[in-house]
Parts: sequence; C-alpha cells; structure tokens
Amino acid sequence: MTDRRAFLKTSAVAFSALALSRTSPVIASGGGGYIGIVYTKDNPGKWAKKVASHAPVVNVVGSKVTVETKHGMSEAHFIVRHTLVLADGVVVGAKTFTAKDKPVSTYTLPQGYKGTLYATSFCNLHDFWLTEVTV
Repeated sequence: MTDRRAFLKTSAVAFSALALSRTSPVIASGGGGYIGIVYTKDNPGKWAKKVASHAPVVNVVGSKVTVETKHGMSEAHFIVRHTLVLADGVVVGAKTFTAKDKPVSTYTLPQGYKGTLYATSFCNLHDFWLTEVTV
C-alpha cells in the first residue's frame, strides 16, 4: 500500500509540474492574450454583435474615472461587476451590481497617476469584457 501511495504522489507532482511548464495555446496565440476568454471592442470573438452593449466605456476627468456598460439590466441578463486596474496590477476598485442597478461605477486614481488603465465588465450571459485606456 505504501508503494502505491508513493507512486500516486509522485505521479501527481510530476503531472502538475508538466502542466505548469507548458504555455497555453490561448495565451501563446498573441494579439493581446486571452482570446475566447477576455473580449474587447477590437477582439469580440463570438460576441461581435454585443460590443456596443458590453464593452465598458471609460471616461477620465482629472483623477476621476467613470466606467459604464451601456447595457439593459434584468433578472435574466445583467452586468455583474466592474473592476478598474492600474498597469502594475493594482486594483483601484470594483463594484458588484444587481439586476436593479445601473451598470455605472466611479473610481479615484492615485494622485498624479499616468499610464494604462484596464476597465472590466462582466455580463452574466456574455462573458468578460475589457477596455484599455491610457491617461
């Protein structure tokens, strides 16, 4: 029994190492990364007809950032969440919505921030959308 357990443990570790060492073809395909996982205005994938109502619209005035998804909200179909992330991966903030909310969120940038912002919008039916802007 001990040999079997040792074999299973070794096999699991070896498989994990092998899996982690391989690059995903989705990521390796280039063009900004996560094709078929993250959708954008320029790369809407299977949701090409959904760009106007799903890609987050970002408006920056000074240090205030407003993210809006121009999307109707109902119990059956709604925007679940917005997130705003800085270029270094720092999450400025996030807002979770219910079907009764308007899909609009506001954030304040760190003082003097200049660089790339990533705004995300997640729809319960049409996946994860990203808009990138530079300030």
